[in-house]
Amino acid sequence: MTTLNQFLVPLLLLGMYAANAYGDEHSTKPCLPYSTKLSDLKLQQPPRHVLLVPLLSGDQDIDENPRWPEQPARALGAFYRNRFGMHVKQLRDVWSWSDYFQQVEQLVQQGASFDRIVFISHGGYDGPILKNAMYVQEHKITGSTGELLFLSEAQPGLKNELTITYDTEKNRLFNDYMAAHWKDLASMEFDAIWQQLTGLEKQIQPLDNLCYQRNCSAERLALRPTEQRDYQRHLCELICRKSLFKIKKSVEVSTERFFHFITSLNSLLIADGLIFFGACNPGSVAPVKGVQKDETELLINSTLAGGPHMSYVHLVSDASGHIVSGPVGESSGEDVVKRIIQFESNRPQHHLCIVLPTIK
Repeated sequence: MTTLNQFLVPLLLLGMYAANAYGDEHSTKPCLPYSTKLSDLKLQQPPRHVLLVPLLSGDQDIDENPRWPEQPARALGAFYRNRFGMHVKQLRDVWSWSDYFQQVEQLVQQGASFDRIVFISHGGYDGPILKNAMYVQEHKITGSTGELLFLSEAQPGLKNELTITYDTEKNRLFNDYMAAHWKDLASMEFDAIWQQLTGLEKQIQPLDNLCYQRNCSAERLALRPTEQRDYQRHLCELICRKSLFKIKKSVEVSTERFFHFITSLNSLLIADGLIFFGACNPGSVAPVKGVQKDETELLINSTLAGGPHMSYVHLVSDASGHIVSGPVGESSGEDVVKRIIQFESNRPQHHLCIVLPTIK
């Protein structure tokens, strides 16, 4: 364990080295200076118990092995065992945050505790990323209104909400379909749900012929350029067929889900332990947001844990009360291994943001 003086030295130097980390515009609470080493921090040294959390990618659109985080996890496990002769625990087959929470709950029940928790994954300015997965799916009828509610998340604390409402008395065939197949819709992406329901609607909901003739009669179509006529027919079908459903999706911050994640970390980490996010950009200052609403950087720009925050490691540090670290900028699996080994070898390094929690 380090002495109190060793812990205070980097704090006293924060103002002097702030520009090295992020520049004057972010001088309120920067990362610790790049000269900071493990021995400068009040952390368990040497580490005795490490939890490795490789988050597997289930996105089939990416041309990569979805189990790629397991290789750097194996390399780090070998390093910790050989260097410190310590106990290393690795979570297995974490494809969704539900998988993660289930395994953490088992460790908590076993009374496990760790000096280091290391995530290895894809990431962004709002933290580690998994494939978007459902954690709530509900179908309820209130009076003559049917409602489907699907909640999912790819990052803890960012809630993706999809709602579908419909009148149960408007079309019996549609009502029967929703009652029988709503769980099938829960496993589909938004675009696929839209195509499925609009296709069904086209089959079972008749057009308003007066409306269609008024807008898409042969005479009116003849006034349109040839290349625009198919599009005009498509518009007429949308306008002249009474919709059987309304669908809405949104992304918003979920305080409950975010602090559920923070609780999982605190339930396993000792008081002088470290959380390390081995991904892209957890220690990066998010770019200046444009005028239009964006669905990224929602967490770090929220009021969670006294926010907004400069980066994800700042947010998690203040929310958990622990020292948190993560790379600045893009990082490969090999980069993550290298940076952790250098850190545990008491070597200072660039491109690594280390944050102390705000004293409250």
